Amino acid sequence: MGFSVSVSHGHGLFSQLSSSSLHAQQLSSSSSKSTLFVGFPFTSYASTLQGKQCRSQPHLVVYSKRVSGLEEALRIRRERELQGTTKFRRRPPLRRGKVSPRLPVPDHIPKPPYLSSNILPEISSEHQIHDAEGIAQMRAACELAARVLDYAGTLVMPSVTTDQIDKAVHEMIIEAGAYPSPLGYGGFPKSVCTSVNECMCHGIPDSRQLQDGDIINIDVTVYLNGYHGDTSKTFLCGDVSGPLQRLVTVTEECMEKGIAVCKDGASLKKIGKRISEHAEKYGYGVVERFAGHGVGTVYHSEPIILHHRNESPGVMVEGQTFTIEPILTLGGIECNTWPDNWTTVTSDGGPAAQFEHTILITRTGAEILTKC
Repeated sequence: MGFSVSVSHGHGLFSQLSSSSLHAQQLSSSSSKSTLFVGFPFTSYASTLQGKQCRSQPHLVVYSKRVSGLEEALRIRRERELQGTTKFRRRPPLRRGKVSPRLPVPDHIPKPPYLSSNILPEISSEHQIHDAEGIAQMRAACELAARVLDYAGTLVMPSVTTDQIDKAVHEMIIEAGAYPSPLGYGGFPKSVCTSVNECMCHGIPDSRQLQDGDIINIDVTVYLNGYHGDTSKTFLCGDVSGPLQRLVTVTEECMEKGIAVCKDGASLKKIGKRISEHAEKYGYGVVERFAGHGVGTVYHSEPIILHHRNESPGVMVEGQTFTIEPILTLGGIECNTWPDNWTTVTSDGGPAAQFEHTILITRTGAEILTKC
């Protein structure tokens, strides 16, 4: 379960950073990264040489301009959005259904501390680095989350409601002696996030039935023995169109490429670079508003993992755990949040897909903890 990193100030699941100041830092720190050469013809021009005017012959003048990686990425995105090269059959807009009452959790199940308030907790500045015992507990929590997610995926079919998926997930987590982490986090009313079609993330399960051709991201986090395991996957419902299938496939590939650069001492910014490079090959947008995060005994902590090109400082440390959870769109990356303060959809109504793993940084690479 990711959190927002733009628009305005604040903390918690919807922690905000000033996009203008962030871009200014990125531009100033990356001005020497790449060079774009721009050429254009001149038919003639007048000049003065030693007091005499002369006329040049037609020729080509080539100028070089320093362009940062961020500027180049923005240029590519603008061209893609203007060209509109990716065609897909637009589905009816997502509409909110009826949200059922919050499900109960037995008293004997340990609960996370944030349930004492409906206010979003602040992002912890703590980088969660674990000893051997902590790693074992993280493996157990993440393995349970992975099993729950796999089970939830088997329920995805036309006519099933997202509320039914929520109830099934809730029951499986409770039976395992764990707590569904989203339930009550900042007032979130359900045990899982279900984000359908143009919903980028944080969709609230309701009475809407899944339709043939939908895509749905299911985001599962469990709190087991004091540790959170966090994972999500986008599933296909029935007969899904080719363009949507490609979007889902490439989104998962982007997550995997981001994970592949992870190891002790590696720069965090490499994750966003690799994800952006792969997404741009297919003309997809990489959502900048939502980020990955540190996870462990605390649900959301530093480091903040940006999935787009960036110049954020910081390196990975052996024993550290965090999520990588890119969101890709088949269109623009701007978004709107519904009045429920959670459900976030693409502004242009284009579909979005997301995948997420919790990983453990090792000396030579990264261990994916949220695998069965």
